[in-house]
Amino acid sequence: MLTGTELLEKVRHLKDHGKSDIVRACGYVSHKQDGSERLNFTAFYEALLDAKGVDLGQPKSPGRNLTYKAKLHSDGKVIIGSAYTKKMKLDPDTVFDIEVGRTKVILTAKSALAATAEV
Repeated sequence: MLTGTELLEKVRHLKDHGKSDIVRACGYVSHKQDGSERLNFTAFYEALLDAKGVDLGQPKSPGRNLTYKAKLHSDGKVIIGSAYTKKMKLDPDTVFDIEVGRTKVILTAKSALAATAEV
């Protein structure tokens, strides 16, 4: 696969050809299991942008950033969002030990199996 100035020169040289021919000539081809070829247009265009000096940066992660804050609701419940539970790999049956301090509450997860054995 051509990159950098070699890629730019090849594209300029083949400017009168079709897109598929240019991608194929620059080496952005893979082969499927059945032997047919697959043109990798996305990789080609990313290499072309890179060769032209266009920086696309890191792809942004979907969703909001975690704030690591929770709010006490009027009914006394504190909701922990699914992003936090997924990050900690918690199961729905996870049991927590609760430690109450003067200005903080600490939740420590226990394994679901150990919690059911103690009950």
